Amino acid sequence: LRVGSGTQAEQTGKIMIKFEKVCFREKPDLVIVVGDINSTIAGSLAAVKLNIPLAHIEAGLRSFDRTMPEEINRILTDQISDYLFTTCEDANMNLRREGIPENKIFFVGNVMIDTLLSQIEIAKNSNIMEKLGLKKNNNVKKYAVLTLHRPSNVDNLVVLKGIFDILNNISQIVPIIFPAHPRTIKQIKKFKLEEMISLDKANQNILAIPPLGYLDFLCLMSNAVLVLTDSGGIQEETTILGIPCLTLRNNTERPITVKEGTNILVGNNPDKIIKVIHSVLKNGIPIKKAPRHWDGKASERIFKVLKTLL
Repeated sequence: LRVGSGTQAEQTGKIMIKFEKVCFREKPDLVIVVGDINSTIAGSLAAVKLNIPLAHIEAGLRSFDRTMPEEINRILTDQISDYLFTTCEDANMNLRREGIPENKIFFVGNVMIDTLLSQIEIAKNSNIMEKLGLKKNNNVKKYAVLTLHRPSNVDNLVVLKGIFDILNNISQIVPIIFPAHPRTIKQIKKFKLEEMISLDKANQNILAIPPLGYLDFLCLMSNAVLVLTDSGGIQEETTILGIPCLTLRNNTERPITVKEGTNILVGNNPDKIIKVIHSVLKNGIPIKKAPRHWDGKASERIFKVLKTLL
């Protein structure tokens, strides 16, 4: 649709206008939206206003934090969807609590895990480890992976500097590879925090690199000793990969990754983060089985449901 960045309202409005034209032209029998970003709610509103049936994949996820734009997108999209495809029983319960009829809720599993399981073997062919000097003659160095992009973490100087203070401490224990979102780099430069990370290979303690493609990132993440993130999807992927995940948030819309996965909510508390990292590096984490229906077959279940309904 060629809609770039902007304020929440600007981006959502532009997507609605452009997607409505697509709907007029293509006349779809169904619109399927995924997740919780601005295009999710924009596409949903455009479709429903044209009386086009709407399906939401990853429905019912809740952080119960309405300061997050994504939480508003999730709640509103679920309320106007005709078919709600969920990843876990927590999501089913959230939808029931919000008054969504049972016949609209379909527990199918996690399409993101479908992608991961179908691509993990291919990702092993990536040469990203060699490019970054992390692998030589089949010997892999210990390292952590960092992703950071949420406004609550990167738009506040005090918070962002505090996070990098913590990470610099951590990087003395294990080097950190940081595939950096362009917006995050923009904020780092705005706040003049460049000296706290390395934008080249001169200092490898915290190495910021450009964003990676999916296969390269999957390879990098699956070989890490731990991941630090504020992303929702990475909490799910690390659960399946068995990689310890330290989430730099105080809440998550994916609590199943804490209860049944490898995710630990650490917020931005320095003492807690350092303590957890020492524990993970020394003792590892308990091995748990994958959450129910996180088996690579979610898309098949969605197809079967839609085939019977349409």
